[in-house]
Amino acid sequence: MSLSLTEKQPMLGPYDLGAGLKLRNRVVMARMTRARADNPSLTSATSTESHSANHRQRAGAGLIVSEGTWISTEAVGAVNVPGMYGLKQARAWRPVTSAVHAEGGAIFAQLAHTGAASHPVTREALGTARIAGVVEQYRSAASNARLAGFDGVELDAQRGCLIAQFLDPAPNPRTDAYGGTAEGRARLLFAVLDAVVGVWGPHRVGVKLAPHQVRGESNEASPEALAVHEQVAVRLNDYPLAYLHVMTARRPDARVTEARRRESLGLFRPLYRGTLIANASLDQESGNAVVSEGLADLVSFAALSISNPDLPQRFEQLIST
Repeated sequence: MSLSLTEKQPMLGPYDLGAGLKLRNRVVMARMTRARADNPSLTSATSTESHSANHRQRAGAGLIVSEGTWISTEAVGAVNVPGMYGLKQARAWRPVTSAVHAEGGAIFAQLAHTGAASHPVTREALGTARIAGVVEQYRSAASNARLAGFDGVELDAQRGCLIAQFLDPAPNPRTDAYGGTAEGRARLLFAVLDAVVGVWGPHRVGVKLAPHQVRGESNEASPEALAVHEQVAVRLNDYPLAYLHVMTARRPDARVTEARRRESLGLFRPLYRGTLIANASLDQESGNAVVSEGLADLVSFAALSISNPDLPQRFEQLIST
């Protein structure tokens, strides 16, 4: 008896993300910085038409996650990256989301703040009043993403962004309510999550973590930082999330071995009971293996999505017999 398409390639089967959002397959286009917003207002792109066409071509993926979008002018940490902090930007994104929806796809906006990396000045701890302001900026950006027609939002809590800086004991030596313990270091993340879920409701907000990221010359993640991420993953079960997105990479742009990937997913799969997305160095074979073995529910691709606009269709044509 011949195997069905989804038996051969579990990634190509449909998936119910909840809240009425049914994905045509389990392939996710990962967030990637394209740096095309070279205009003063940092709207979605200089040419909205080309930006829309770029996303329309890739709408065959079950879900697209936009490039990171700044939640405020204070959050900016790279040139030519679009924002989500004004109505003008929300309007500029709408042709993009409409193009994806016209092709039957779904798209989330990733909300980002680069924190201490955003300005080349001496770092100083955010006061509690300013932290409250940052939370409000996330709330406002989440509202703008709704106006822009996105299907949900993803919180960037990985690598060097502000939320990740709070989660990691090394850049966060605070001893107040936002530091000192795992609960304290995660306080900002959950304050932001409360605000954004309040805007979007259940199953429309995702969180992206990079729990095994390394610092300096080390080849291993900080045990202290990893412990914080483990506690965060467990606590996320209390939230009606769309998903938890786990980047298994140790360093930016570094290949992840199968053993390392299994180490990361094997740790976090039992901790988080909701939808889990696996990311970093995956291809057709490893992506299907991750899904079939239950290590993740969805699989995200960055470089492959850029170089192959019709990635799921290409996977389908490369079925091994």
